[in-house]
Amino acid sequence: MIGTFSPTDSALLLIDHQLGTMKLIKNIPLDVVKRNTLALAKTAKILNIPVVLTSSQEQDVQGPLLPELEQILPEAFAARVQRAGIVNAWNDANFKKAVDATGRRNLIMAGVTTDVCLVYPAISACRDGYQVQAVMDASGSPYELSEDMSRRRMEREGVVLTATNTLMAELAQDWSRPEGGQLLAILFQDVLPPIA
Repeated sequence: MIGTFSPTDSALLLIDHQLGTMKLIKNIPLDVVKRNTLALAKTAKILNIPVVLTSSQEQDVQGPLLPELEQILPEAFAARVQRAGIVNAWNDANFKKAVDATGRRNLIMAGVTTDVCLVYPAISACRDGYQVQAVMDASGSPYELSEDMSRRRMEREGVVLTATNTLMAELAQDWSRPEGGQLLAILFQDVLPPIA
């Protein structure tokens, strides 16, 4: 990866954070994944980072996207790419078109599950010349083994693995700016363990 990601050159891609699918997460506490996913959404809103949301077969057991995403990012939610069943979101023409429309080459990705919904588009985007950071604590898998294998596979392909607090700090750049203060509030309220 060349350099750090900034709000002006990055886009956030949240893949299949659906009520049913999220119940498959067993390698990390589900509430942690949910809090971190929503923290990423709030970060993108504060920093005016374009967001692409996608879901797969919402009408089936996967269920709808997290309703909080609609509250935080109503426009992105309304424009979400509803895939009919294509596993690798990158292979869905509408998803790829939405990503291209952001004009950003640095992609922040999180997906549920890591071992199916995140691994393939993250690798595909890298192969297409994008820089990708995968936010691992806003993603998760049913099994430790499949999570580990997916992480290794992504890293071999050039995907940079990160965590929510690390990425938020990278994007904030300066906590003393007004946006930095807003991000700090989210970090201490939603992401980090209590200090006191």
